[in-house]
Amino acid sequence: MAGYEIRCVGCGWRTDNVILFRCERCGGILEVSVDMPFSLDKVVKNDYSLWRYRAFYPYVDERDIVSLGEGLTPLVRFRGNLYLKLDYMNPTGSFKDRGSTVLISAIRRHVRKNMFISEDSSGNAGASIAAYAAWAGIRAKIYVPETVSGQKFEQIKIYGAEVMRVSGGRTKAAEEAMKPEPNKIYIGHIYHPIFRDGMRTVAYELYEQLGGNPPSAIFVPVSSGTLLLGIIDGFRHLMESNIIDEIPLIIACQTEQVSPLYHRLKGLEYSPPRKLSTIADALVSTNPPLLDLMTKKLKDVGGDAVIVSENEILDAYWELASRGILVEPSSAVAYAAFKKYDERPNGANIVILTGFGLKTKIHQRKKIPKAT
Repeated sequence: MAGYEIRCVGCGWRTDNVILFRCERCGGILEVSVDMPFSLDKVVKNDYSLWRYRAFYPYVDERDIVSLGEGLTPLVRFRGNLYLKLDYMNPTGSFKDRGSTVLISAIRRHVRKNMFISEDSSGNAGASIAAYAAWAGIRAKIYVPETVSGQKFEQIKIYGAEVMRVSGGRTKAAEEAMKPEPNKIYIGHIYHPIFRDGMRTVAYELYEQLGGNPPSAIFVPVSSGTLLLGIIDGFRHLMESNIIDEIPLIIACQTEQVSPLYHRLKGLEYSPPRKLSTIADALVSTNPPLLDLMTKKLKDVGGDAVIVSENEILDAYWELASRGILVEPSSAVAYAAFKKYDERPNGANIVILTGFGLKTKIHQRKKIPKAT
């Protein structure tokens, strides 16, 4: 296998098949590992997209790259040593474009004209996959829960994808998307290892944008875990390549209602509300399939987790807006978590802002009652 392998985290089964989303031996979770050190000499300096790091994605042929100019999103100083990574400035308004560009580029040559791809999503990933499929000329069918945000639902449709609303919540949407159909290729972003692998580029960008000085701490909003896992893998790649000496403190940020990773990491029992009522509508995975993997990797790098209330999210949302930063409440979760956490005095503190504010309704300042 040239420069990479796809391995089952459970049984260790290996493959180089970029279409697969689960282990063919045990049905377990797959992950990508790249067998090449990171080097700034291999970065394409005159490419101002994610694909400046194309050398570190050996499973993508350069002729197959499907790009809308994603990546290399702004890093702005908010105050002191706090920086905001504006990943909502990716082409479809969310960080999910990092995974979509890499995944669609990797599978493009395997999708024949009579085939279509299927994806399940609470909104942002579905819109992103729909956009990149449209650019690549690939037919897409996106399965969404019936509670999907109206703006995100319309965004998916306008890209030309077929949208299937599924009753029964997020898990049911995934089950429907996975059901076998003739000429169907399931590329669900949660399960597919190559989608997660696209998130490595956040670590590379932060290293470059901070002038070769890794951040002190990174606050990441977490639901299904693709961004968290990708950032961990990116910084591990930099450390194993002797580019940095240690991995930054990585803090997983969740809501009080949807906090399975926080509770697992702290050894606490988690009981989600009977009905979710969080304003952070992109963070709704109460039982994410990657929970075990997230817990293990976060522990391995000495990471932490923090939870915030609905009113703390709302306050963070409005504070950011008052400074010209309009994000989804789900993104404001990371800033709310930063405000609760002890700021690291040495080095940059990074808050990842993942989704654009116009993708959801504008929330009023009034206080939100506690969920039951």
